[in-house]
Amino acid sequence: MSESGEREPGPDKAPGIDEAVRELGATSRATLRAGRDAGKAFRILVSADIALARSAFGRTLALTGVAIAFGASAWLLLMATLIVGLTRGLGMPWTLALLLTALLSVGATVAAAWGAMRYFEHTRFKATRRQLARLGIGELAGLMPDAGTPVSGEDAAEAVAEATEDKPVKKGLGIDVTPP
Repeated sequence: MSESGEREPGPDKAPGIDEAVRELGATSRATLRAGRDAGKAFRILVSADIALARSAFGRTLALTGVAIAFGASAWLLLMATLIVGLTRGLGMPWTLALLLTALLSVGATVAAAWGAMRYFEHTRFKATRRQLARLGIGELAGLMPDAGTPVSGEDAAEAVAEATEDKPVKKGLGIDVTPP
């Protein structure tokens, strides 16, 4: 016994329920504080990242405009030089020289447009949408297998695309759903 008349737990006795509840409360408060601090740090990180991305996006647009202006003027000067070379150097008529350079420009335009459309497919987040659908999230959740099944999301997406080729899948308001 202690001087105050209370029993002190010995080495073979467990602490009382009051002490266990106090420790549990202190631990839960510390956990909440840590979670709040982590959330605050994450919010600060996300807002700083968004600010950085916004600034970088503006600068990217400005520099892209400069690159387009100088690229277009360089292309025009190159075509003018080619036309002069074809007419003076090879004695070709102006109309034929202009036609050849126009065909070269059209070919470059078609190649660039084809490449842009091919790369634009990467903006659809196909893999992410398949995984979210497997977790039951999103417009495709009813079309994909569950997360525990051995069927791959890509195989299921191909099967859905083949099955709905003639009639597209619709969302609740009748809007077409883009397959993953």
